[in-house]
Amino acid sequence: MLDAITAMSGAKLIVAAVLIIILLFLIFTHVRTVPESRAYVIERIGKYNTTWTSGINLLIPFLDKIRKNISLKEQVIDFKPQPVITKDNVTIQIDSVLYFQITDPKLYTYGIENPMIAIENLTATTLRNIIGGMDLEETLTSRDKINAEMLVILDEATDPWGMKITRVELKNIDPPQEIKIAMERQMKADREKREAILRAEGQKQAAILVAEGERESTILRAEAAKEAEILKAEAVKQAMIKAAEGKAEAIRVIKEAGADDKFLALQGLEAFTKMADGKATKLVIPAELKNLATLTGIFGDFIKDPDKNQA
Repeated sequence: MLDAITAMSGAKLIVAAVLIIILLFLIFTHVRTVPESRAYVIERIGKYNTTWTSGINLLIPFLDKIRKNISLKEQVIDFKPQPVITKDNVTIQIDSVLYFQITDPKLYTYGIENPMIAIENLTATTLRNIIGGMDLEETLTSRDKINAEMLVILDEATDPWGMKITRVELKNIDPPQEIKIAMERQMKADREKREAILRAEGQKQAAILVAEGERESTILRAEAAKEAEILKAEAVKQAMIKAAEGKAEAIRVIKEAGADDKFLALQGLEAFTKMADGKATKLVIPAELKNLATLTGIFGDFIKDPDKNQA
């Protein structure tokens, strides 16, 4: 009897130990550590229960299930090129890049099926709508405008899906080959035109500078000649003034010495004699000899017999 009881006690202990081991196994296998920048969506009996964030969490065995493991970091999607028709009926290939971040794991899990495919299709249709209202030239020069419009539309459309569109970029716009060739020819013609304009402008400026230099040189030469003439005239003037002052000083000294008019006339006669000696044929009568009678009396003999006077 004692052996039977001992055997039953040993069996219970074994069962209890097995149950404890199984329980511990279930506990350790259902403990989850959620890393930073990630979130787990938890369902309990097939229904949404909670969202785990970073830290240690425990699943209830047979009841709880991790429905989705979601990254909360900003992510990027590189879409393949999409054919788009512009307003002027040119088909171009555009590939875009989209940056997004999941802000609500629950909405992201239950809001839409295959959210990446949904975003790709939404991006393609939005791009076609925007480019369809622009011609080719406007499309090639309005990337910032297109990016801004797409960002607003996509962010509003994906908000119910628990997503935030942070940035949209058109990575490449590829027109047809014949359009590329035509654009290259046009750009080459524009460059040649700008080059010709710049060359002509340079020649114009050079001609203007040369003309201005010649003008300044002519003005400077004229001003130099003018200054030289002024200085020359001033020198002649000063010489004449000095000569007149010397003559006036001589007359003054003679008068102060008691010389009369006859003496002055005699001085004038001596000057005339010197002037007549030689080949001179003309005589200049000084202004001092105003009295014609005096002049006749003094020069009478000289006029009648010039040879005698000279002797």
